[in-house]
Amino acid sequence: MDRILISDLRGRCIIGVNAEERRNKQDVITNLVILTDLRKAGKSDRFGDAVDYRALKKRIVAMVEGSHYYLVEAVAWICREHAAVAGVRVLMEEPSARRFAKSAGVEIVRRKTS
Repeated sequence: MDRILISDLRGRCIIGVNAEERRNKQDVITNLVILTDLRKAGKSDRFGDAVDYRALKKRIVAMVEGSHYYLVEAVAWICREHAAVAGVRVLMEEPSARRFAKSAGVEIVRRKTS
């Protein structure tokens, strides 16, 4: 599988389960690996044959910025909705989540089943 990478996508959102976490927006950093077949787009050089990862990025930013989620796992489902996406790896980190740690996060790997 070919991979589209989106690295260090930053946003601020309400996320977490504790009342203290839900008072103020927190910084989150999202990294994505989108699995797809890029051969057709590479051969044709047509945008219509490619995965529009700019549109995916915009949807993720909008979701994060408007989020009042308790968990970060919802981001993986946005990417998988695209017909050409075979799978996705999402790593979402909260840089200020834990004292004495650079960050805390969740990595999710999902593949479509045939």
